[in-house]
Amino acid sequence: MGGTEVVAGLELVAPREDRDDEVLTPDALEFVAELHRRFDGTRRSLLARRVERRGRIAAGELPDFLPETREIREGDWRIAPLPADLQDRRVEITGPVDRKMVINALNSGARCFMADFEDANSPTWRNCVEGHVNLSDAIERTIELDTGEKTYRLGEDPAVLIVRPRGWHLPERHLLVDGEPAAGALVDFGLHLFHNGRRLLDRGSGPYLYLPKLESHREARLWNDVFLFAQEELGLPHGSIKATVLVETIFAAFEMEEILYELRDHAAGLNAGRWDYIFSVIKTFRERPEFVLPDRAQVTMTVPFMRAYTELLVRTCHRRGAHAMGGMAAFVPSRRDPEVNEVATAKVREDKQREAGDGFDGTWVAHPDLVPVATEEFDRVLGDRPNQVPRLREEVDVDASDLLDVRVPEGEITDEGVRGNVSVGLRYLESWLRGTGAVAIYDLMEDAATAEIARSQIWQWLRHGHIERDRVVAYEDEELAEAGAGRWADARAVFDAVALSEELPEFLTIPAYELID
Repeated sequence: MGGTEVVAGLELVAPREDRDDEVLTPDALEFVAELHRRFDGTRRSLLARRVERRGRIAAGELPDFLPETREIREGDWRIAPLPADLQDRRVEITGPVDRKMVINALNSGARCFMADFEDANSPTWRNCVEGHVNLSDAIERTIELDTGEKTYRLGEDPAVLIVRPRGWHLPERHLLVDGEPAAGALVDFGLHLFHNGRRLLDRGSGPYLYLPKLESHREARLWNDVFLFAQEELGLPHGSIKATVLVETIFAAFEMEEILYELRDHAAGLNAGRWDYIFSVIKTFRERPEFVLPDRAQVTMTVPFMRAYTELLVRTCHRRGAHAMGGMAAFVPSRRDPEVNEVATAKVREDKQREAGDGFDGTWVAHPDLVPVATEEFDRVLGDRPNQVPRLREEVDVDASDLLDVRVPEGEITDEGVRGNVSVGLRYLESWLRGTGAVAIYDLMEDAATAEIARSQIWQWLRHGHIERDRVVAYEDEELAEAGAGRWADARAVFDAVALSEELPEFLTIPAYELID
């Protein structure tokens, strides 16, 4: 793979287009290259530790709270104070970084917008670079889009911007540093902070982040080290970066206290990343029949292991002065079908009532039409208060067995569940390969996390003899027989590789990434 050297040791393996020069400046790329050289070795060693720990789990070990960090869990400490515009986060809208989404999300009435370079974004080079252009324009309040039928412009009171870079596991093969692909996380973070960190501070906000897929406090420590270096290098005040960590792996659930502690000068809170969390449980305990889960629709937020993890998250956050953020309700309202809209609204309302009642300080939605519903439920509990951090939830007592209690009362694996997983997996992958990372399928908003559940459940059910391979293949045949033009053959090849192979690949996005530009 060859490219054009931009700065010493850094090659760009992609043609420049449109406004790329505004993002891919020599100084910005030099900053990204320095991040890679300083931190990629640690990143790689931490990924190796993931593999080692997974091996111990496969051999029979179960996760537990770490004895060596007991003093942190029992200590009396709190995170640094939060800035004014992060005090009230009662509803956050999430979505990819395409121009229309950025404008609509910022105008949605939500308190915050999480601009997503990760699960809701297909990481084509164009999507990523144009995403940075869109964010810079949004911060400068110049962003607009004219489709010929409609013109989109930023309103007077846009949501607070929060950016989610890619996880530690994903590469960026279009930027080579000393011949090696840069880490997608460091590219996303580096370009955003270099161009926008000072701009945001000058506007009375700051560089706010969501950190995905962490599996340990050591991975949080790496992010903290990146923040410290970046702030000093760019002349930003210490602690000006604020990060909310998504607790979306079973291992992170056992290290919530430690993760906040590592990031304590930069921490804003924890988020209950429910869909990746379910995927993590399937993936982590894939060899063990007692961890087989039923249909995805039956694994609700009230089943024991999901209830325990969210209760612990609220208690942990409030004890440390951090925000506890609720998760995504996947239901999508319809502006054309009143019946679909009514069902979606009722489901979302029920979900947000539970979260607000449990002590969460805010929640996520994926569609602007759901902002009022979620806001109403949090307004009902919060009133004029910005959050409910003072509600300490000291009555919550969660131990390791609670986090591992995957019983689902009356849960079962149904034909509808099998067929649905095959359909969602194929449809999502086909869309992702065409460059769209958030897709409404069967009135649910699907992203990489929900697609991970779909394909890992198929693998788990096959592995433990609950379904037959021929049945899955037949459903694939049916799905493709009804498909129109698109990348269906590639989607099926990826689905087969991540759902029907002998071993379960860690992430579907890694093999799929090889098939996008």
